[in-house]
Amino acid sequence: MRVLVTGGTGFVGAGLCRQLLGQGHEVVVLDDGSRGRLDRLQALSGSVEVQSGDVRNLDDVVRAVAGCEVVWHLAYINGTRFFYERPDEVLEVGIKGAFSTLEASLMEGVRRYVLASTSEVYQEPEKIPTDESEMLRVPDVRNPRYSYGGGKIASELLALHFGGHRGLETVIFRPHNFYGPDMGGEHVLPEVVRRIVELSAGLTRNVIDLPLQGDGSETRSFCYIDDGARGALIAGEQGDPGEVYNVGTERESSIRELVEITGDALGVRVNLVPGAKPAGGTSRRCPDTSKLRSLGFCPTVELEQGVGATARWYADAHLAQRSSA
Repeated sequence: MRVLVTGGTGFVGAGLCRQLLGQGHEVVVLDDGSRGRLDRLQALSGSVEVQSGDVRNLDDVVRAVAGCEVVWHLAYINGTRFFYERPDEVLEVGIKGAFSTLEASLMEGVRRYVLASTSEVYQEPEKIPTDESEMLRVPDVRNPRYSYGGGKIASELLALHFGGHRGLETVIFRPHNFYGPDMGGEHVLPEVVRRIVELSAGLTRNVIDLPLQGDGSETRSFCYIDDGARGALIAGEQGDPGEVYNVGTERESSIRELVEITGDALGVRVNLVPGAKPAGGTSRRCPDTSKLRSLGFCPTVELEQGVGATARWYADAHLAQRSSA
């Protein structure tokens, strides 16, 4: 089966391509190269056709969609810094991209459309673990932080009530903090590793003080990329049309715990120094994944194992940069 993955050179996109190829699919990737990297796909064995294009441009999308039975729409601008610095682009790529990919899918007779949403749509949920029936929120439209989650909410509405209403099988998955080697530098774990390497003078000091935003009590549910991409595949291929699926693990971990595991993996004891919490952050997040588990999903990578591998990958990259500087 021929399928399209928008944003396929991104971290999650490349992981999904690996899963799709493992199922024997012929994969087309549409990407403008602004965020992802082509070399993430070059190591994959199988048929990947990469087309350069912008998901905001309907002509580019129609060309990529032609002949595909399923469209996986992942292209977006992520990374917390960009939500504050480029909220206009975040919204433009998010909403125009969703509309263009849906319109092209309808024009080209695509059977199924799978949208990558985000756990950010929940913001401060009323219940933990949080299931898919939780109310979606934009707490303050004046805060550019919500450009990301707001754009995803709009994309979900478009998928279900524009594409779905007009005959597309539509499925939505909400990733919860996917992580792993080569995930980019705009996320909490790579940032923690970078600061540990710097503050420890290249891991030559075994005790450091690490300033934090907040006090480290904030929680997340971290899901290793192999598990996350496999969960996305299960949701997209086996999920019921018109349904939404959380993808992640049900282990709720504090940022403090994440930093401690990272330090242990790098041989550095980290003393946390609390700081001011940025406006718009979420205090707790952990998904209820029972809907996805009913389809056979079971994560296999424990947090210590995945964080250890990721921390060492980033530490090696930083140390290599220091030695070549």
